[in-house]
Amino acid sequence: MTTDLTTRLLDLACAIQQIPAPTFAEAQRAAFVRDQFSALGLANVEIDDLHNVFARRPGLGRAAPVLITAHTDTVFPAETPLTLVREAERISGPSIGDNSLGVAGLCGVLWALGDEPLPGDLYLAANVGEEGLGDLRGMRRVMDRLGGAVQATIVLEGMALGYIYHSAIGVRRLRLTAETEGGHSWLHFGRASAIHALVRLGAQIADLSVPTTPKTTFNIGTLTGGTSINTIARQASFDLDLRSESPATLAALVAQVEHLVARANSAEVRVTAAVIGDRPAGSLPREHPLVQAAARALEAAGLPNYSYETGSTDANVPLSRGLACVCVGLTRGGNSHRPDEYIDTRDVGRGLDSITRLVRAAYATAPGR
Repeated sequence: MTTDLTTRLLDLACAIQQIPAPTFAEAQRAAFVRDQFSALGLANVEIDDLHNVFARRPGLGRAAPVLITAHTDTVFPAETPLTLVREAERISGPSIGDNSLGVAGLCGVLWALGDEPLPGDLYLAANVGEEGLGDLRGMRRVMDRLGGAVQATIVLEGMALGYIYHSAIGVRRLRLTAETEGGHSWLHFGRASAIHALVRLGAQIADLSVPTTPKTTFNIGTLTGGTSINTIARQASFDLDLRSESPATLAALVAQVEHLVARANSAEVRVTAAVIGDRPAGSLPREHPLVQAAARALEAAGLPNYSYETGSTDANVPLSRGLACVCVGLTRGGNSHRPDEYIDTRDVGRGLDSITRLVRAAYATAPGR
């Protein structure tokens, strides 16, 4: 890719980064992306009620459509300062790589293609709800609408260059809540405390043993509750993230947690577990034509040091439905989900080149071709 095209792509990524887009509050960024799509002369540009943005680049009608997507939401609250630092080989700032650059890549692919005709329509979707408790709601809607029409889906992430995600780990997220009578810390000492109950339960969960193969993890990410330091807490909760490469192992881990929750209940304490996130698992074989097309595209762009990966991305949704999908990236970076998140700008041109090559190749990856 030319230096001018790379600079243009980075400038757009920076413009997108300056628009706050916390999960569930992506409307402003969605409007900006819609305007970019409209300026490119795309067909069927629209925003749905979730603030997913859709567009279509008409093709020759000789092949089934291909879809490229990128999530617009970020992990940062709306009040986060969106300070950018641009250096010779690096740009730093909240969400610059995850996923402002990925969203900019949707337009970058169109710029790289220019007037080149494609065998079939190219659909684009800038979707919401990939981060945190968004639970992939945007991508679920995109797949409900387009999954049956397209032969391949390509998910763009800003900082995943050199990784080909073709397998999706399962994720179950639970909110565990304890409720008690509560009272005064001095006058009613000895009554059950919701916080005490949850701390004990959390310690039991922390002591669970999980396998390294298939890789399986758990994490208590947030803990809230109570009224004051001298009040026996009436209510408290924590959010628990459970993951595994194996659906069966994940189900077994969830069952262990549910058993501990049941044991934590008593006459004085009510403990419940509510599902707040469920990312389904799925995969494509490494030998699948789309996976191999992604590998060849990286090699042709001068990026031979790639790897096949398993992860949790928007690709979970199509992969769980048995649809062809890979998640790939535009460059490398670091400090993801931190205010000092950064991207390395040196490989952005080659990253865009590899994705553009993959888009072209995806039209020949349908079964039987």
